[in-house]
Amino acid sequence: MTALPGWMRPPRAEGWFAEDLDHLPEAPRHTELIDGALVFMTSPQRSSHGRLVTSLTSALIEQAPRGIEVEREMTVRLDARNRPEPDLLATTAPYDPDRTWYAPQDVVLVVEVVSPESAHRDRTVKLRKYAEAGIPHYWRIEAEGTSPALHAYELDGPTAAYAPAGILRGATRLRRPFPIDLDLDALLP
Repeated sequence: MTALPGWMRPPRAEGWFAEDLDHLPEAPRHTELIDGALVFMTSPQRSSHGRLVTSLTSALIEQAPRGIEVEREMTVRLDARNRPEPDLLATTAPYDPDRTWYAPQDVVLVVEVVSPESAHRDRTVKLRKYAEAGIPHYWRIEAEGTSPALHAYELDGPTAAYAPAGILRGATRLRRPFPIDLDLDALLP
């Protein structure tokens, strides 16, 4: 067994904190912090995942109203011990070329495209954590054969939990977090 590289050791006895991610240049590209533990996306990403994220990014950018920025693969600093990286997010924060994370109060939508490696985190852990942080909308995109289905959630403020807002397939129009027309089947060529 080989020794762990030095950068993989937590910098303090309490483990990792959100700000530590900005000081780990050796870490793999898609490194998240969940409950103080580093989570690495080590499996090769499927081509369909990348294409779906790219197509959805383009659709959201084209239809986002003024004052909404769309980003992909940027972390959200939920609290001191959690900094997940959604596939996409929509934010009210102005563009900053040096930004490495977003605050949850600036995020209006997070989108996770489920892959085998991320399924449990996307369906349960992130669903709960994004809601507890007060992010108003969460979309989880699941493969259904060769077509994607969008599972939309909306924050129920009094319970700080997401309520299902629908499972969408094919051509659809969403009103929240902003009006958007999507043809889910067209997101994958």
